[in-house]
Amino acid sequence: MSKSRVAIVGATGYGASEILRLLMGHDGVEVSLLTSESSRGKRISQVLPRFRGVCDRELVPFSLEAVVSAADVVFLAMHAGKALEVAPQLLAAGKKVIDLSADFRLKDPAVYEQWYGLPHSCPELLPRAVYGLPELHREAIRGADLVALPGCYPTSVLLATAPLLKRGLADPVSVHATCMSGVSGAGRSKLGIDYHFPEVDENLKAYGLMGHRHRPEMEQELSLLAGTPATMLFVAHLVPVIRGILSTVTVSLTDQVSQEKLQALYEDHYGSEPFVHVMEPGEHPETRNVQGTNACHLSVTAEPRTGRAILLAAEDNLGKGIAGQALQCMNLMLGLPETTGLRLAAVGL
Repeated sequence: MSKSRVAIVGATGYGASEILRLLMGHDGVEVSLLTSESSRGKRISQVLPRFRGVCDRELVPFSLEAVVSAADVVFLAMHAGKALEVAPQLLAAGKKVIDLSADFRLKDPAVYEQWYGLPHSCPELLPRAVYGLPELHREAIRGADLVALPGCYPTSVLLATAPLLKRGLADPVSVHATCMSGVSGAGRSKLGIDYHFPEVDENLKAYGLMGHRHRPEMEQELSLLAGTPATMLFVAHLVPVIRGILSTVTVSLTDQVSQEKLQALYEDHYGSEPFVHVMEPGEHPETRNVQGTNACHLSVTAEPRTGRAILLAAEDNLGKGIAGQALQCMNLMLGLPETTGLRLAAVGL
């Protein structure tokens, strides 16, 4: 059986190059095209030496005609607004598109324009786009030709809260999330001075307190889970590590839930999920145990004094936060086993 051909547009970014790394161990597809404007004409192994001897494909400038000719599935790793320009044409040519940007995540184009400062030029595609979190939208992803990959923070927060919100056991206006991310979450191509080594090393700092771009995305999906409008308090922190996210989420419980019931609820909800793992009672997630994987580790604690639940989630922001999740969605879209190329142990010691 012939393999599906895959193109990565914008292949040298952190998330896109992690997709390429994972694809090198994937038996069901072949990488047919890599594009880069900044490194055009060079081999990927010249720009990113970790691919030396693994992938030496030449990086070419983006051309719609070349992508259409070379690929069946296209990963778009482009800045906000760029996917709006090319996704409609790729879809018209019968291609499957997985967009790593926020261009198709938000169902209300006015909300997108408010948070990203760009006009949404193809709102007619928004009903067609599926939010690419398989644990929430698996069946829709299977039949999709346009997947909007979630942000890295939303993935952890939504996985942590979904079991309670779906059952009406958490107040949807009580979600508080404090999330810590490694520096690679800021991307590779446009890092400002705040992300330089002397600014980050030996330092912790919060950012985006009055409005992080991932908040409306989370509130959209939290509202769908709860079946009623949800609002949340979200504070992001930058920590001096390269990769990894640890999210602490608290919610007010709408009923008395014991620790035993909470643990059992989460174990039952995620028992058949290949990439979401609920920790044993008394254990808590650590980023080193998910590094390089598509896993999300969860722990749950009932706090009877305040009537709240404490939910901890750890993921690799370049794994389940973007690249691993992108492959998980691709597998579903192509009818492949969902775990293909993703059964990996963490690289952390």
